[in-house]
Amino acid sequence: MVKPVLIIVGSIPIIFAILLIIPLTNPEIPKTAIDPNDIAEIEFTKHHLIKTSFGLTERLGAQQTEILIIQNNGDIQYTLINEGISSIEKTSKIDSEKQTKLLAMIKETGFMAIPFDSFVIKDKTVDFVKYGVKITYNEKTNQLFWPEQEATEQLIPPIISEVEIELESILNSIRE
Repeated sequence: MVKPVLIIVGSIPIIFAILLIIPLTNPEIPKTAIDPNDIAEIEFTKHHLIKTSFGLTERLGAQQTEILIIQNNGDIQYTLINEGISSIEKTSKIDSEKQTKLLAMIKETGFMAIPFDSFVIKDKTVDFVKYGVKITYNEKTNQLFWPEQEATEQLIPPIISEVEIELESILNSIRE
């Protein structure tokens, strides 16, 4: 018969393993990280760029630009610019849960600490989408720009892609 002491000693590593694995299975970022006194404004831009060649020189031009501004109070301003002409302007409100999730993602993942890196565009790329996000969080501002993954050989950090997905979903909801 197995002694109870051996069972207790043997179960301690199993209990610790369970305690370590449980937080890893929940990828949700805690919303408790947001302080109600935090002040945040997010400006997301999406440029549809095309490369035009003039023999020896090339120029990038924006066919379409979408600008989404999310203010601290939840107000959203959307602007669509086609070939340099502002064609659509909409205002709306963001769902407070979606705003909290986005701000928690930015605050808890260290998004504000990501250094600005320039991404090299592949030579053969003629048209692509370039994203930009400017976040002002408690008077600290960080601005990042990145192309879509297919336009560069460099890896776009996953946290940037996650923030892009969240902002794209907000953009899609206001576009409709």
